[in-house]
Amino acid sequence: MAPSKQTPESSGKLSRPEDGIPPYQPEEGEEYMNKEQREHFRRILQAWKQQLMEEVDRTMGHMKEDAANFADPSDRASQEEEFSLELRTRDRERKLIRKIDEALNDIDNGDYGYCEACGVEIGIRRLEARPTATLCIDCKTLQEIKEKQMA
Repeated sequence: MAPSKQTPESSGKLSRPEDGIPPYQPEEGEEYMNKEQREHFRRILQAWKQQLMEEVDRTMGHMKEDAANFADPSDRASQEEEFSLELRTRDRERKLIRKIDEALNDIDNGDYGYCEACGVEIGIRRLEARPTATLCIDCKTLQEIKEKQMA
């Protein structure tokens, strides 16, 4: 029996496309956010956005095909719950697409890879892990500490 492949919906995670894009390996003394680095992250972001858009299309097709007016209230409730979960996931992905578009815009403007709060370099490895990052690790940590104190 073949192992089942987890989908973004079944794993509870939003998928990322980097599996086919090897990590960027900066050369010694290479300028930060040079043309090659910007193009590397542009490819990652565009592939990720494309993948998310395909998921939206699949969900819409699935919901149209599977929409049925079940006579049994339990069946109807199960279908509504399934659709609700899918729509919540798509809403999270819609927000992520907006962040991806903002990151692509930052690449075009030359602002990508620099912390919005303090202006320092976010770092290649952090951007590889989270291509939509807008804060350096220190500012992000400080933000999370403040959020915990407010809660």
